[in-house]
Amino acid sequence: MKTFLKKIVKSVHFPAYLTQLQDAWQEEQRKRQEFYQNITEEQKAEFINGEVIIHSPVKRSHNEVGKRLLKQLDDYVSTYMLGFVGYEKLLIKLTRNDYEPDICYFSSEQEEKLAEDCMFFPAPVFVVEILSPSTEKNDRNIKFNDYAAHGVQEYWIIDPKKRIVEQYVLENGSYSLVFRGGHGAILSPAVPGFVLSAETLFDKTKFMEVLLKPERTITALKQELLEKDEILSVKDKELLEKDKLIRELMEKLQAK
Repeated sequence: MKTFLKKIVKSVHFPAYLTQLQDAWQEEQRKRQEFYQNITEEQKAEFINGEVIIHSPVKRSHNEVGKRLLKQLDDYVSTYMLGFVGYEKLLIKLTRNDYEPDICYFSSEQEEKLAEDCMFFPAPVFVVEILSPSTEKNDRNIKFNDYAAHGVQEYWIIDPKKRIVEQYVLENGSYSLVFRGGHGAILSPAVPGFVLSAETLFDKTKFMEVLLKPERTITALKQELLEKDEILSVKDKELLEKDKLIRELMEKLQAK
């Protein structure tokens, strides 16, 4: 139990706090049911911490980045029959909140459990949120923590204005940043074998090259990743050798 909860439980006011919390939770659930009754296919709306968030239309840059990523991801997943890719209007129902991520991916095992008329979707294994001024705070805070808490294996945050992709991978219940930038190969651990060049999301020419010669592009990206692994392997060996030398020097000093 967390420290702040222990303090509440030990407080003489604990019963009153508990009643207030239960009342607040019931009221939030009432609002959530109302949200389900009122949402329409035309709206992009989310239910976050008791509030209904209606999203405004997106800018062209946001739309372009989303389409380019969706095209590459959906083509790959469909070709190899790896599951199901959702875009914008899917409602992800988590324990407390409901989100409509820009792009999400469900594994083959998850897809088998999704009915054709499904309207409320479980946590996917991969989520992408494309930033806009009105959504950035939630994308980087509430959603970031909520997706991790519900086992979303991989989370991308894309900034179309700065032309940057941030790739987070779930490790021991929290996200670790494994890629950040607008250039270079990004390998997805959640979507088996999927690799993408970050430039293709922001550069129309690079994107068209992928469409015209997808196999050549994928081969080049995989080679780039192999070269990076080799560089990291060499660096790891150098660090191990340095550690060994330091230990030997320490042993000699202690012997004296």
